[in-house]
Amino acid sequence: MKRSAPPLVRDDPDREPLVGNIKVTREDWLNLARDVLVHEGVGELKILTLSARLTVSRSSFYWYFKNRKDLLDALLDQWEARNTQTIVDQCALPSGSISEAVSNFFRCFVSETLFDPGLDFAVREWARRDEAVRLRIDAADAARLAAVTGLFRRHGFSDYDADTRARIVYFMQIGYHALELRETLDQRLDRAPGFLRGFTGEDPDPEVVAGFAAFARSRHAKT
Repeated sequence: MKRSAPPLVRDDPDREPLVGNIKVTREDWLNLARDVLVHEGVGELKILTLSARLTVSRSSFYWYFKNRKDLLDALLDQWEARNTQTIVDQCALPSGSISEAVSNFFRCFVSETLFDPGLDFAVREWARRDEAVRLRIDAADAARLAAVTGLFRRHGFSDYDADTRARIVYFMQIGYHALELRETLDQRLDRAPGFLRGFTGEDPDPEVVAGFAAFARSRHAKT
């Protein structure tokens, strides 16, 4: 089935109408570029190709970006804000127990507004061919691991245990997406108490489990 292009700002009735000679926005360029990166790879991110898909002239691109590298840098900045900073923020939320803290982390992975797995793995694939992007991936993983380690430390785990548990939790979650497991939301939520028990070594609070399930179902209903 043919993939549909991301909707343009001008086609969204809830957005302010575009004025003057503006046909597409910077957001439109980035949305399309992100879609191409995820589904076709960085090699297909060409200014002429993107402008044709947006049905605008190539010169429109230069209203918003200096060159192709500027566009690629903007995509990486967007990826870091969407996929790394949200993990850091979720891990820093107040939590009354370690199960609640880990549940806050897991919320990122049941909501694509908090974490976009397709974008994450597109950037990882890009990094295989670009050392500068590899360094950004390494820095992002380090920041994410530090955030998860911190939540274990705040709940009384030793430095060693916090580090090892954080690695188990984080790399398991990334692997979940890499394997593209065919698992229903009900199946995953049914395993949530066992996951929390295994990751933390403590029986999870039923209210925490119920709260996570409600959050996951609410986000799933919007997709």
